[in-house]
Amino acid sequence: MVAGWRAWLGLAVALVVLNFALSFHNLWPTPWITTRHELSVEFGLLVLCLALASELGRPPSRRVLGLLAVLVLVFAVGRYLEVTAPALYGRRINLYWDVQQLPNVAAMLIEAMPSWQAWLLAGALVMLIPLLYWAGLGLLTLLGNGLSYAVPRRFTMALAGILVLLYAAGRLHPAIGTLHWYSLPVSATYAQQLGFVYEVIADEDEPTSTATPFPRTSLADLSGSDVVILFCESYGATTLDRPDFDDALSKPRQALADAVAQTGRQAVSARVRSPTFGGASWLAHSTLLSGIEVSNNTQYQRLLTQDRDTLVHRFAEHGYRTVGVMPGLRKRWPEGAYYAYDTIYDADSLDYRGPDFGWWRIPDQFALARFDALEVAPSARPPLFAVINSISSHAPFHPVPDYQSDWQVLLGPNSYTGLEPTAEDAEQGGLSGMDGHYVTAVAYLMKTVAGYLRLRAYHDMVLIVVGDHQPPARISGPDASWDVPVHVIARDQALIAALEDEGFVTGLEPRSAAGPPMHELAAVLLRAFAGTSKRTRVAHIDW
Repeated sequence: MVAGWRAWLGLAVALVVLNFALSFHNLWPTPWITTRHELSVEFGLLVLCLALASELGRPPSRRVLGLLAVLVLVFAVGRYLEVTAPALYGRRINLYWDVQQLPNVAAMLIEAMPSWQAWLLAGALVMLIPLLYWAGLGLLTLLGNGLSYAVPRRFTMALAGILVLLYAAGRLHPAIGTLHWYSLPVSATYAQQLGFVYEVIADEDEPTSTATPFPRTSLADLSGSDVVILFCESYGATTLDRPDFDDALSKPRQALADAVAQTGRQAVSARVRSPTFGGASWLAHSTLLSGIEVSNNTQYQRLLTQDRDTLVHRFAEHGYRTVGVMPGLRKRWPEGAYYAYDTIYDADSLDYRGPDFGWWRIPDQFALARFDALEVAPSARPPLFAVINSISSHAPFHPVPDYQSDWQVLLGPNSYTGLEPTAEDAEQGGLSGMDGHYVTAVAYLMKTVAGYLRLRAYHDMVLIVVGDHQPPARISGPDASWDVPVHVIARDQALIAALEDEGFVTGLEPRSAAGPPMHELAAVLLRAFAGTSKRTRVAHIDW
C-alpha cells in the first residue's frame, strides 16, 4: 500500500512530539518546559522496535499501544522531575525521601494560596494524568499507522537505527562528539532513584560513628554567658551575591549592625557551605550540631542511631540548661531524644494565640519573645544554650507580620489582634512577586534580631545567627553556591579575636565565596569558646 500525505504527516507529528516528551528541558526558573532540539535515545529504541515488529508482520495491537502509552507517561513524568527540581529547588529530586514530604508541602501550598486557586490546581492535576495518557495513546496510534506503510516504515527504521548507533558510538568513544545531540536518558534518572532506595535498604553510607568526635573543651572564654544559635530559614549567600537582593537588604542589614554597635557588642561573620539547598533544613541543623556532614536523609536516619555527642551534650556537660525552640514543629518529634535537650518548645508549647501568618502560623518575633520570657528573663537559673529555628522566612515567604516594637504586647492576650498579614515594602529595590516576598521575609528576620539585641541590651549573650540553606533556585538564581552566612554577635573581645583568628571577618557582610562545609563550624566555635584558637593554628580552617 502507498502511504498518503496524511500518514506521512501523522508519522512526523508523532515522532517529533513523542521525542519532545522525553527530551524537553526546563524554562528556568519556572515549572514550564522548553526544547533544546535534542534526541531521546530511548524513544529511538522504541521506534526501532516498533518498526522491526511491523516489518516482520507483527504490528502493535491496541493493547500494546496502551501499555506503551503508560510507559511514555511514566518516562515523561520522570523527565519533568529531573529537569524541574533543580530549577525550582536547586537540587535533584530524591523520590524515596521527597515523596514523604508531599503531604506537608501540599498543605503548605494550599494554605498559602486562595481556596479557588487550590481547587483549580487540584482539579487540573486530577485531569492532567488521563489527558496526558490519551494524548500519548493518540500519538502512538499515529506512529503505528505510519509504520503500517512500507516506505515510511523502512525510512523510519533506518533513521532510528542510525540515531541509536550514533548514540552508542558516542558512549563508546566520547571524542566522536555525538552525545551532545541527545538528552540524558530518563532510564538513568530512574536508575538513580533505585540507587537511592538501595542505599537505604543496604545501608551503604559510611557509619557516622567513624567521624572525628568533638574536641573536649572547657568553654573557658564564655565565662558563663548564654549561647543562642539562631538557624535562619532560607537565609542564604544569595542575600549578598545577588546585587538586587544586596541592595534591597542594605537598610535592614545596617539597622542590625547599628543595634550590634549601640548595645556594646561586636559582630564577625563568615560563610559556610550548607549540606542542603532549597529545603530539608533538618539536615543543616543536624550537621552543625553533630559536627558531621549530613547531606541526605539516609545519613540523617543513621546519625540518630549513633551514640555521639552533639553541641547540646557539650554544653550540658558544663552545666548549661539546653533548650530547643521550634515554632514550626507541629507533630511528634521522637528524633528530639537524640539531642537530649532539657526542654523543647514546639508550636503547641509556645502557646501562640494570634492570627495565623501562613502555613507556619507563628511569627519569629513571637517565638523569640516567648523564649525570652520563659528562659532568659528568670534570674535564678543556670546559663543557657538554646537552639532556635526561625520559620517566617520559609517558602513561600508570605505573609509575614510587621515588626512590633513593643515586645511585651506580643505576649499579651491581644498579640497581633487586628493586624492583617502584610508584605510591607515587598517591592523595595524594584523587586516583586516571590523575590519581593523573600526580601521582605529576610528583612523581617533582620529587624527581629536587631530588636531582640536592643531588648536585651545589657544581657551577657553570644548570639550565633546562621542560615540553614539557600532559598530555592527560583530565588537564588542559576548556579548559585550552597553557601550561607554565619554571624557571631558578642560582647567579649577575646572571643571576637579568637573567631577572627579562625578566619571570620568584622561586620555582617562575608562576601568571600566558597566557604568550608558547615560541619567544621562546630569545632571552630568550640575552639573559640575555649580560648584555644591561637594555640591550634595547625587546625585553622581556610575560610
